[in-house]
Amino acid sequence: MSQRTTPPPAPPTAGQQPPADAPLGNGLRQRHLSMIALGGVIGAGLFVGSGAGVAAAGPAIVVAYALSGLLVMLVMRMLGEMSAANPASGSFSVHAERAIGPWAGFTAGWMFWTLLCVGVAIEAIGAAHIMTGWFPGTPSWAWVLAFMALFCGANLAAVAGFGEFEFWFAALKIGAIALFLGLGVLAVLGLLPGTSSPGTANLLPEGGFLPGGVDGLLVGVLASVVAYGGLETVTIAAAESDDPVRGVAKAVRTTMWRIAVVYVGSMLVVVTLLPWDDPKVTEQGPYAATLDHLGIPAAGEVMNAVVLVALLSAMNANIYGSSRMAYSLVSRGQGPRALGKVSGGVPRRAVLASCGFGFTTVLLSYWYPDTLFAWLLNMVGGVILVVWGFTAVSQLVLRRRTEREDPARLAVRMWCFPYLTWAALAGVAGVLVLMAWNPDTRVQVAFTGGLAVFLAATGFLMQRRRTSRG
Repeated sequence: MSQRTTPPPAPPTAGQQPPADAPLGNGLRQRHLSMIALGGVIGAGLFVGSGAGVAAAGPAIVVAYALSGLLVMLVMRMLGEMSAANPASGSFSVHAERAIGPWAGFTAGWMFWTLLCVGVAIEAIGAAHIMTGWFPGTPSWAWVLAFMALFCGANLAAVAGFGEFEFWFAALKIGAIALFLGLGVLAVLGLLPGTSSPGTANLLPEGGFLPGGVDGLLVGVLASVVAYGGLETVTIAAAESDDPVRGVAKAVRTTMWRIAVVYVGSMLVVVTLLPWDDPKVTEQGPYAATLDHLGIPAAGEVMNAVVLVALLSAMNANIYGSSRMAYSLVSRGQGPRALGKVSGGVPRRAVLASCGFGFTTVLLSYWYPDTLFAWLLNMVGGVILVVWGFTAVSQLVLRRRTEREDPARLAVRMWCFPYLTWAALAGVAGVLVLMAWNPDTRVQVAFTGGLAVFLAATGFLMQRRRTSRG
């Protein structure tokens, strides 16, 4: 692996292509990227958070996951096209800067950085909660501190260390999902000992396939959109692989079946085997409730272990992603230059800054759970949709530019361009409208919008100042 220590390149002037992230190492291999891509779609939001979607939409949660999954597939295809043509650790932030302007890269990048750092806090708290359940009497803060130290240390080491952690975390999560789907399909067919096939009794209960009506389906769509977060990490990681173009192309091309099998397939198994209104679906989570229904011994503890792995995996990935995003922003003159120092192929100051913000957020959750931490949660509630919006607009611009200047760089191409890009942009706007319409998520749209406006104004002023200086 390359061991380079190089200062960040000079900030580009408006309209110039950002410099490549050359000082970073290239310790990620194809097996790392493949497993990061697979594991990135399997998080705690799927194992636990999907229960609220099932309770609201009923069996139609399968349709909700399919609809939002279609949107995610389009976004990932666009992101894959741009990342294969121009691999960079800043991913969509770099693409937004090239396509729209520095202010757009600044806004998308720092919004995503905030989202990941807050995510670190949420995951650390969730993991600590599981550990205190297993070890009663141990303080929650001690587990948080231990997990923060472990993954901060892993990310301060060579990037291959991050890759190895994610490789094995992903392998465990994929193994758990494969086992769940295997047992579930056998039970659906009536081939699992001690079970009989439920047929369509749970899919078409009293009240029909859509017992919650259109409102329930919309709640399910919103819940499923949140669960898909994490797919973007692979395009950030690809910049530090030995073959970025091939790596990101392969990861993006397998997105469709991963979403179909992991999300839509597992939700179909859950609602086929369990009544949608079973209180255990929300109390235990749909996966634990299904395993308990099948009589799997210690189903709750088994799923707790899987959820713990999912939380720690997401925590590790979020520290990695936030540090690389911060480094990329700094290298383009859009952040404190002190964070841009690279040592041993790793932006260690950016790692420490991201971990520091994440740990501070954990403390805020203890000190001000109903004020400051609640504000942070609301501010990042719709960030992923803003990022997807920037991604779609950027792809509209960069696809035409690349076709004119260097079409050979289009190793991955968006389907039916530009029609599906416009459809994805309309889908993002539609979900934001649904969030604004839903009383439970309306405040998130307002806070996220406020953060976006603040960052966009800051980025625009910085862009104007840089342009005026020449």
